[in-house]
Amino acid sequence: MRASFNKWRFLSILTSCILIYSTIAYAIMNPRHREQFFQLYALGGRHMIGDYYPENTTTIPLDTNVSWYIGVTNFMGSIQYVMVKVKLGNSSIPPPNQTTATPSPAPELVFFRRVLMDNETWEIPFNWKIKSVERRRDELYISLKINGVETGVVNVGAVNGYNFRLIFELWSYDFDAGQFVFGWNSNGERRSAWIQIWFNTTIAG
Repeated sequence: MRASFNKWRFLSILTSCILIYSTIAYAIMNPRHREQFFQLYALGGRHMIGDYYPENTTTIPLDTNVSWYIGVTNFMGSIQYVMVKVKLGNSSIPPPNQTTATPSPAPELVFFRRVLMDNETWEIPFNWKIKSVERRRDELYISLKINGVETGVVNVGAVNGYNFRLIFELWSYDFDAGQFVFGWNSNGERRSAWIQIWFNTTIAG
């Protein structure tokens, strides 16, 4: 009777050991895929979320300094070469499409590029002002000065100066294609990141 009990006890322990070993082996042979992504964000002049507008108003007077910080963090698990494109839009120009990973057709103003280590965060000081405003019928057209460089008048109008927007798109370098592409690939899927900040202006300074 005792021998039979010891036999079943031995088989029970053996079965448990096999199950534990199998589980560990499966976990080693089939590791969970780490989510690969970038984080893109914007902070105001005091390094805070919000605080994007001087005097706390979305209407930016002519020649008024505006300071932001545009941040990118690399969570891709490897070194990445990235670019942030800055575009000027209005209420009618489409923003980027995250479903199709298509960038906005808005005109590009400036871009910033940098190599990022894994888990590294890059913050771009983004200082800008409206240098000129032109009225064409009921629309206003503007030129900007970004980090000391003037853009010239951009062919994007806003009715009475309302609902301009600065669009920030994250692009990454695709070594297979040999060029920068909007967004990135993560576990076989196309992902993208972009942000926008709206503002208004007037014809007067």
